[in-house]
Amino acid sequence: MATKSLERLIDEFNKLPGIGRKSATRLAFHVLEMDDMEVNIFAEAIKNVKSSVKKCVICGNFGEEETCDVCRDEYRTNEIICVVEDTRDIVSFEKAKKYRGRYHVLNGKIDPLNGMTPDKLNIKSLVERVAAEDVKEVILAMNPDLEGETTAMYLTNLLKPFGIKVTKIASGIPMGGNIEFSDIATISKALEGRREL
Repeated sequence: MATKSLERLIDEFNKLPGIGRKSATRLAFHVLEMDDMEVNIFAEAIKNVKSSVKKCVICGNFGEEETCDVCRDEYRTNEIICVVEDTRDIVSFEKAKKYRGRYHVLNGKIDPLNGMTPDKLNIKSLVERVAAEDVKEVILAMNPDLEGETTAMYLTNLLKPFGIKVTKIASGIPMGGNIEFSDIATISKALEGRREL
């Protein structure tokens, strides 16, 4: 029988994605076994990340300044923008070390059944970037599922009138898979095999 405070901690861990009740219980008991200094460091790290990390005003990636490291990197090309659903996808692309352009984070994908319509995504600023910057290609790096395909088609229709090349990453990533969980070789091949839409 867990105490009220322990039960509350288990409930909080259980709210995290991918953490079931058993894992939440293990984590809560682990916290109990940590010494006070370790607990304070852990709690401070959580508070610090919440207060320090913000969304980049240009692309929507996470960073500790107004613009993220990628947008500030002068060695990256402004001519290519890779559009991703989530900031975690950027981490996967960066690990592959094959892409030297910029990013744009949509913060989701079109999914009307779950209330995610185009107006709720970070699409307007993408169109503004394409209109204002010297963009020659937009790579659509959506997850290969129905909602990802729908989002890619929607963006293609929006971007084609600008006369730029709109490509989609190759299907080295299987239908229903997630970019976030793909290995470096798969992501590299997907980028290399992208095709124009």
